[in-house]
Amino acid sequence: MDNNSDEWRSVSDLISLKGRRALITGAASGIGRSIAERFAEVGAELQLVDVNEFGLAEVSRSLNERFGATLKTFVIDLSKTDDIKRLWEQIEGEAPDILINNAGIYEFKEFLEVDPAFLERTLSVNLKSAFFMCQHMIRARENKGGVIVNISSIEAVLHLVKGLTHYGISKVGLITLTRALAREFGEKGFRVNAVMPGGIRTPGTERLRKEAMKRLQVSFFVTGFSFISRVPLKRLGQPDEVARVVLFLASDLASYVNGAVIAVDGGFLTD
Repeated sequence: MDNNSDEWRSVSDLISLKGRRALITGAASGIGRSIAERFAEVGAELQLVDVNEFGLAEVSRSLNERFGATLKTFVIDLSKTDDIKRLWEQIEGEAPDILINNAGIYEFKEFLEVDPAFLERTLSVNLKSAFFMCQHMIRARENKGGVIVNISSIEAVLHLVKGLTHYGISKVGLITLTRALAREFGEKGFRVNAVMPGGIRTPGTERLRKEAMKRLQVSFFVTGFSFISRVPLKRLGQPDEVARVVLFLASDLASYVNGAVIAVDGGFLTD
């Protein structure tokens, strides 16, 4: 789908997603919502997936009002492979040109308290869903190629926060998945890349902050202070700052970028 000719193209043309269909998981809030907003702005037709029906409806209304977006929403539990299969049956004949595997859960639990059910749920949503979404995407577009962007985390390469071991290993898997698919399916026209957000101020992280305040969890705030002190930009990021990088990777601006893992962390990993 990428233009690999030597013909000069304007930046506005290279970044445009007009005529392309993008499927975004976890689109009801946070980073996923910001990605949907940026993609709508540049003309993509959207397929928005989330388990949160109310959130999807609100995002759909907003995108229609702001951008006149063409979109469909799908209420799907990505922890269930049967739901993923049903999703792709629903969109048969309308397979996306672009797949953004953004959905994920971010829940604290001490390593010694993690039980099999909790670990399985984390891996199912954060890693297994992306694996099977990629599988369906490549099958549906085997002779056409496409773009896949997986949303990992800096926790995949540097463990900082206690109580997130389960989360970290799920995000490591996304990096391996990204690089393996980039190598294996690049010759078939697929570009597969990943983004590693750092500390991003989302509704999810705000919810955790409020819970920590209620429980007077001092360690949470100590960790937060340590994180900010290490970030060269000295602040948390915004969801839209991640969305802009995802848009770059999904567009023809990144036509020769494949198998890359880009940190969006304010420089945290440079220390």
